[in-house]
Amino acid sequence: MTILPKSLRIATLAACAVLAACASTQPVPYTGIASSHQMRASAHDETGHIPYEYKSTADLRTYSKYSVDPVVVYGGADNQFEDISEQDKNELARYMQATFSDRLAALAKSTADPRAQALRIRLTLTGAKENTPVLSTLSRFDLLGGPYNAVQAVRGKEGALTGSVSFAVEIYAASTNELLAAYVSKEYPNAWNLGAGIGAMSASKTGIDKGADELVAYLGRH
Repeated sequence: MTILPKSLRIATLAACAVLAACASTQPVPYTGIASSHQMRASAHDETGHIPYEYKSTADLRTYSKYSVDPVVVYGGADNQFEDISEQDKNELARYMQATFSDRLAALAKSTADPRAQALRIRLTLTGAKENTPVLSTLSRFDLLGGPYNAVQAVRGKEGALTGSVSFAVEIYAASTNELLAAYVSKEYPNAWNLGAGIGAMSASKTGIDKGADELVAYLGRH
């Protein structure tokens, strides 16, 4: 087995120890989001991925047509972009637009009802964090990083030195423009997803994939 240089092992262990001791950045009800004043701390989200939400009395399951507004890159002072370039923000926004649109198109096809009304989905990309180059992958195998990530994987929590994405979802009745539901979310790969640790933005894109699946599930249970 290849032995990593001592200096690199120490750097990896130190970084993992810091991450294990400190809580990761969590989404906030971003003040620049139109629905922010209506969101409250979620009391029933078992995943921990949706800390704030608003839900009207409308049954979202009665809707089976969906349109997605162009994804907005959030520019408020309370954004959570961690050293992300404008180019990467725009790349993530394009990826988010395509991914959510594809998932919702598949959902509409599977639940098609000519009598159903339509929902309009507004997505705002509010934060992102890159993978830490090299160390993101190495931390899965080192003395401290391996056990730490194993525990995080079981708990469904963030892995060490791994990227993430945060965003807001606002769901409107297309015919009346009434806000029916809204939430903020943070998504990231499973702590043992090695592929998502390769490439600066791969973890954020994996988070977007998971976020699109979460929206489909949300529409199916509300």
